Amino acid sequence: MKFNFCSLSSGSSGNCYYLGNEFHGILIDAGISAGSIRKFLKLMGISINSVMGILVTHNHSDHVKGLEVLTRKNHIPIYTSEKVWESILSQSHRITNDCIRTIPLQQKFYLAGFEIEAFPVYHDAPETVGFHICAGSKKITIVTDLGHICKTSAPYIKEANFLVIESNYDEQMLQTGNYPYFLKKRIQSDNGHLGNHQTSTFLAENINKELSHLCLAHLSNNNNTPGKALQTLQQVFMDKGIPFSENCQITVLNRNLPTNVICLEE
Repeated sequence: MKFNFCSLSSGSSGNCYYLGNEFHGILIDAGISAGSIRKFLKLMGISINSVMGILVTHNHSDHVKGLEVLTRKNHIPIYTSEKVWESILSQSHRITNDCIRTIPLQQKFYLAGFEIEAFPVYHDAPETVGFHICAGSKKITIVTDLGHICKTSAPYIKEANFLVIESNYDEQMLQTGNYPYFLKKRIQSDNGHLGNHQTSTFLAENINKELSHLCLAHLSNNNNTPGKALQTLQQVFMDKGIPFSENCQITVLNRNLPTNVICLEE
C-alpha cells in the first residue's frame, strides 16, 4: 500500500499538511485559506471531497484560518481535543456544529484508514497537540509549535519512521535580529518554539535507525533559513560523531508553497 505526504504550507503565515492513501486523505491543520487548500490539492490531483477530516493542533490563526469555510462549504469534520475546541470556538470561529469532533488525548482513534493518537506538547496556547499516525507498519509523527520536547512527546518523536518536526529559528539570527526583547524571550521559552540546535541535538541523541524521512518544519521567515537549519543539523551530528543514515531523506518544508509529494510504501 502507498501513502502520500505533502506540506501545503509550513510557517507563521500558515500551516497545512496532507496525508493520504489511494482512496482517502486527511489534513493536519488548515492555516491557509480554503481556496488555497483546494487549489494546491487539485494541483496534486486530489479532490477536496476525498479529505475525510482535519486534525487541528491548536487555536493560533496560522493553523485554523481555513476551518470555517471548509466546514461550511465542504462539510469536512474537524478533530481536536476538548480544550483546543474551547479555545477555537471562544475566538468566534463559526464552525458548523455537525463538523465538530472531540478526541481524547493519548487514545487511538481511526480515520480514513489511519490509526491516530493526539498527544500534548508545550506551546503558548490554551492547549497544543501533536499527532502520531500509523499507516500499516509506518509511524508518522507531526509535531510543530512546541517550546521543548517533554517526557510525553519524546516517545512519539523517537518512534517515527516519518517525522515532521519544528526547526523554527537560528539562535544567533534571533539574538541579533530586530525582534523586541519580550518576543525573543517568548520564542525561546519552554512554551515557545524549537530552535535549530534544540531540534538537531534531540535528533542526534535519539536517532531512530528506522527513520526514512525527516521534514524540518515551521521555519521562521525572519530568524532562519533552510540552509542554516540543514547546516546546524549536519554540524550537530558531526560534532557528536553520529553518522546520519544515508537512507533518510531530509526535506526543509517551504513556508508558502507545497512541497513535492513524498511517497511512503509498506
